[in-house]
Amino acid sequence: MPQIVKGGKHLFGWSRVGNQGKINIPPEAFNEYNLKLEKYAILFSGSKTSGGFGLSSVRILENSIMKELIDKNSSLANYRIPEGEFIEFKNKKYCWVAIQKDSSINLPEKTLHAFGINKNDDLLSGRGSHLAIGFIAKGPIFKEAKKHPEIKVFE
Repeated sequence: MPQIVKGGKHLFGWSRVGNQGKINIPPEAFNEYNLKLEKYAILFSGSKTSGGFGLSSVRILENSIMKELIDKNSSLANYRIPEGEFIEFKNKKYCWVAIQKDSSINLPEKTLHAFGINKNDDLLSGRGSHLAIGFIAKGPIFKEAKKHPEIKVFE
């Protein structure tokens, strides 16, 4: 996993958004967050600086400081809202999507746009925290990573 700045964010690679909204989860990230146990992912809006989204699971979130999100939003936690449809909680957007057998997710166009992402965009995937994989769409880390051709691209 590259680290482009000493002491900086650990990166998994670039994930290119496919024409059908397909985003591959880098294998190292998939394994680190133990997503093989999951059928669904919880997505939430990224920071104003980095944009994009975080990808996690109910299992991870319900045992964290984000437990309140799961406790107060059972329609999200139990996947009773339509896939890719948002709820808002504490000024962030949250939705769920299925994790595909090939370790990817498929985001509907409206979901991509809500995260400020377009088809064919490159998202920088990195260790956002112990809670989520960050899929970064802009900002200083994103710009610095563009200078590093050694960072693997997952298409």
